[in-house]
Amino acid sequence: MSRVFFLFFLFQLFIIQAKAVTVDTLLMGSAFSFTAIHNNKNIEVIAINKAIEEVVRIEALISSWKTSSQTSLINNNAGVKPVRASKEIISLIRRSIKISKLSDGYFDITFASLKSVWDFKNVNHIIPDSIEVLNSVKLINYRDIELSDSTVFLKHKGMKLDFGAIGKGYSANKAKLIMEQNQIQNGIVNAGGDLISWGKNKAGKDWRIGIADPGNKNNIVSWLNISDMAVVTSGNYEKFIIIDGVKYCHIINPKTGYPSTGIQSVTIICKDAEIADALATTVFILGKHEGLKLINQLKGIEGFIIDQNNETHYSKKIDLNLTSKYD
Repeated sequence: MSRVFFLFFLFQLFIIQAKAVTVDTLLMGSAFSFTAIHNNKNIEVIAINKAIEEVVRIEALISSWKTSSQTSLINNNAGVKPVRASKEIISLIRRSIKISKLSDGYFDITFASLKSVWDFKNVNHIIPDSIEVLNSVKLINYRDIELSDSTVFLKHKGMKLDFGAIGKGYSANKAKLIMEQNQIQNGIVNAGGDLISWGKNKAGKDWRIGIADPGNKNNIVSWLNISDMAVVTSGNYEKFIIIDGVKYCHIINPKTGYPSTGIQSVTIICKDAEIADALATTVFILGKHEGLKLINQLKGIEGFIIDQNNETHYSKKIDLNLTSKYD
């Protein structure tokens, strides 16, 4: 029996799969894709719609751009008073702090004070004043988040939470859970490049995921065959500005206040999209040597880095099918 496959590209990931119901939409300011396999199309569609509703709910909860969100309320009361928050957002903050401790602060959800310093949407943006950068960095410290069972307090006025480096991974996990609860045993959620898969494609094989070439997003540099696994890529081609011929990407080192350099993309592979999301950002900031050192210390985590010289660097147990481009 012939097998029909199609190829679609979404940000830095490509997916090759058998025919299935796939819905593409814009959520959290990014392109999301939901794929479901079931012998009943109505069940597939219902499950995807419920997953989309879940992501919309999460965005309303954690978005720092929505004035009604709990995150905005917490930020607006920084240095003023604790804010009552849901168990869900407190739990997400606690998990974020664990990664901050693990990474010695190179991952930090209080980095958002730098968002007013660097504007990656403004093509005429200039390098910010060093004093302004320094003052923003002084407000970045996950240790200054005070949590109780029901409240969140940022100790200093001007501090801000932002879940941009973990929120899409979290939403991918939750969308997968919703789809599984709605009878989808085989599927994929791609949350703007934060991808999680489960089960098999309709051919009964693992999902085949391609890692995009950071120099040309329409090309693939390597393939992964995965099932019940998350694949997350952070790259300097996602959001960036060019100032005086120099490229500055949106991934900022919270300790210096300046965009990270030396790496074009980091791909993390593990069971959990939230963890993969946070670690992809962390490794990008740490750089290839310290980043791979961290990955190799973590059980069940693998990584793949393309540096500024187009050289590839891998964690110890990663299984990739590489194209010839970077051989």
